[in-house]
Formats: sequence, C-alpha cells, structure tokens
Amino acid sequence: MRNDLELDAIIEDYLLGKLNAQEVEAFEQLRRNDASVDHKVVSHKVFLHTMEEYAQQMLLKEQLDKIHSEIYVETIAAAVGPHPSRVVQLWRKHRSAIAVAASFIVLSFVSIYSIQHNSQQADKYVQLSKQVTNAVKTQNNLIRKISSNNAPASKLPTNPGNFGGTGFAVSTNGYIATNLHVITGADSVYIQNNQGESFKVKVILKDPEYDIAILKIDDKNFKNLSALPYTIKRNSTGVGENVYTWGYPKDDAVLGEGYVSSKSGFIGDTTQYQVAIPLNPGNSGGPLLDNNGNLVG
Repeated sequence: MRNDLELDAIIEDYLLGKLNAQEVEAFEQLRRNDASVDHKVVSHKVFLHTMEEYAQQMLLKEQLDKIHSEIYVETIAAAVGPHPSRVVQLWRKHRSAIAVAASFIVLSFVSIYSIQHNSQQADKYVQLSKQVTNAVKTQNNLIRKISSNNAPASKLPTNPGNFGGTGFAVSTNGYIATNLHVITGADSVYIQNNQGESFKVKVILKDPEYDIAILKIDDKNFKNLSALPYTIKRNSTGVGENVYTWGYPKDDAVLGEGYVSSKSGFIGDTTQYQVAIPLNPGNSGGPLLDNNGNLVG
C-alpha cells in the first residue's frame, strides 16, 4: 500500500513537471520496463485532465450566473417600449457576452395557445400554427384554468386553443419570446408549461420586421422560474453546423435536427441565419439550439 501511494505521488510530480531531468529520465525508463506503471501514468493523466475540465465548467457557470443577475429584462423593455424593433438589437447585444458549459443545459420550454374567434384565420396560418382541437388534455386544462377566473359565461372563449405555437422564457420573471404571427389576430393568449399548467399572458412588444413578439405572464398563480436552463450563444454559428429546434407540433415536445445552410438570411440579411431543418405546424416561435444547448435564434 505504501509503495502504491509513493508511486502515485511520483506520477503526479512527473505529470506536473516537478521532477528534475535525472529523475525524469529514470522514471521514463521505469515506464518502458514496467507496463503497469505506464498504465498508471496514462490513467492519472486522464484523471487530471478531467478534473481540470470540471474546474473550467464550474468557473463558466459562476460567470454565467453573474451575467444573468446583471440583466434586467423589465428595464430593457421599458427603455425600448416606443420602438419595438430595438428589442432585437438589445437582445443580440446581450447574447454576445454570454457563454455556458454544455453539461448544464436542461431544456424547459412552454407552448403558446392563441384564442381567436375568427375561424377564417385558419387558412392564413395553417402552415405556421397547429390546430389543437383534438388535443383533449391541453384543452381540458385550459378550460379549467379559464373557468377558475369566475368570469361571466358570455365572456369565456367559445373555442379555446384554436391555434398554437411555441415560446421560450427570456427571463425568470415571466417574459416569453415567440413569433408574432403565432398571436396575430388573437383576442387572448395563454401559455402552457411542460407540466400542463396554463397562464394568461399579455403582449408587451411586437416587431413585425423580425416576426418577434415578447409576452409577459399576467397571472397571480405564476411563480418565478428558479433559473433559465439555456443561454444565448456568444459566437457566430458556421455553415454546416448542426442546429436543433424544440417545439410543440403536438401535445408533447418534439426535437428537430438540421444544419445552418447560410450565414445570412433574406436578401443577405446578416442578422439572420438560413437553416435547413424540417418543421411542423406548431414549431413557430420555438428556439433554435446548437450542439451544446446554446440559444442560436
């Protein structure tokens, strides 16, 4: 046992460069003559490398928590209220300073249900929104939520959840991002989390140019999220890089896989990416993620 401990100490000194030239030469000769010693050296090197990576991940997580605590979404929303399109610029400005260790990513998104009385909107949005009239679980939960508000029967939606899409939290206090076309024409909007809980939301900002809407949960039963399980990617995404969608084309979440086909969008817009990825009605408004779970768009 004593010899093993002494050997481990020598191996660590060897890997950390603490041995002198004569000791290094003698130890390397021992490695060549004894395969078990050489195996221990390799194993110890892998262990030290793993510990170093773990320490780096802890440091990145600490930096992320600090950055997140300094971002005040409500202050940003108030500052850009008269100019909705500036939300996109501020969002991109903040995402360039955020990074995260991939091992801490846990996806947790919400699905958005727009309640519309005008059934003629179905033809306009059928390719970008999903019909959920047959989603029994979703509708029953939403109906129970609306009924609990004790509103007069005449004011309750007669056809709840006609159209839907996907959204994702941009803060822990109830701000949700989605596509503007998902909620266009709706007289009321609700969101539902992955636990089946529904909450009424109000529209805070609209950006028709980028098809973006920012919603705010306006429900006394909503409790702030503990932390966002994803971050905004710091670096640009390269052509050919794998990307993933997370959305609700049906009652449970669906993951889609594709790749970046161009670093510019419509008419060469460099603020957008062009991606090749299969989409379903209901994916609209959902996040685009990279291999490490970072938010790309």
